[in-house]
Amino acid sequence: MSQPTPMKIGFLGSSAPSSPHHASFKKFIPADIEFTFLQESGTHTSLYDAKGKVGALISEAAELAEQRGWQGVIISGAPKEALNPGMWEEVSSALKIPFSLALRSSVAALKSFAAKRILLMTPVDDQLKKLYYDYLAGFGIESFYPPQILRAHTDAQKLTSHDVEAMTRKALSEYPNVDAIYFQGALLDPIPLLDKLEAELKLPVVASNPAMLWLILAKLGRRYNIKGYGKLLETWPAVPAGPF
Repeated sequence: MSQPTPMKIGFLGSSAPSSPHHASFKKFIPADIEFTFLQESGTHTSLYDAKGKVGALISEAAELAEQRGWQGVIISGAPKEALNPGMWEEVSSALKIPFSLALRSSVAALKSFAAKRILLMTPVDDQLKKLYYDYLAGFGIESFYPPQILRAHTDAQKLTSHDVEAMTRKALSEYPNVDAIYFQGALLDPIPLLDKLEAELKLPVVASNPAMLWLILAKLGRRYNIKGYGKLLETWPAVPAGPF
C-alpha cells in the first residue's frame, strides 16, 4: 500500500513554539504530517488583547501559508473566537486553504458524539467562560462549568495531571447530567488523561488541540486511527454537518 503524500500544516498561536504545552500536542501528530508551530505577531499581555485584531491575524496566516506552502492551518486560541463574533466567517472568506479554530473545531467534535449537555473545563476567568457558554449555546450545546478557582489562567501550568483529574471529577460530581466533557485551554494539558477519563467516567472527552487536528486533517481528506489520546482521534468520526 502506498504511503499518503506528506502534508504541510501550520499552527499559529499566541504561545512560543517552545512552550511546554505544545509537547503534548506533538505526541499525536501523524508521522506523515509536516507540522510547524509559530507564534503570531504582536504583544499579548491579556487574553482580552485579541479583541478587534482578527484582520491582522488572518492576513498573517494567509501570508505564512503562501510563504511556507501550507496546505492547511490551525489558528488556536478560543478567546479570539469568543471576543470576535464572526471570526470563522472572516477566516473562511479570506483564506484559500482549509483551516480550523479552537471553539469551532471543538463544537464539531462534540456534535460528532451527539453531545448536547457538556461539562466545560477551562482555566479562563468567568467572563470568558460566559462567552464560551454563549458560543456553544449558538450550536445547541448547553454547558456547565465550575467557578474560577485559579488566580490567573496561567496558573494552570502549575497543575499536575492528578490535580486536573481531581478538579474534573469534583466538577462532574456537581454537574453529573452531561453527555461529554470539554477541555478548552491547552495550559490545563488534559491530553495524558483523555483515555483514562473516558474509560472510567464512560463519557467522551473532547480537548481543543486534538479537535483542531482532527478537523483540519479530516477537511484535507485524511483519516487516522491514533490510539492513546482519546476516542476522537482513535475512532476518527466523520465531520458533522457544519459549517465547520
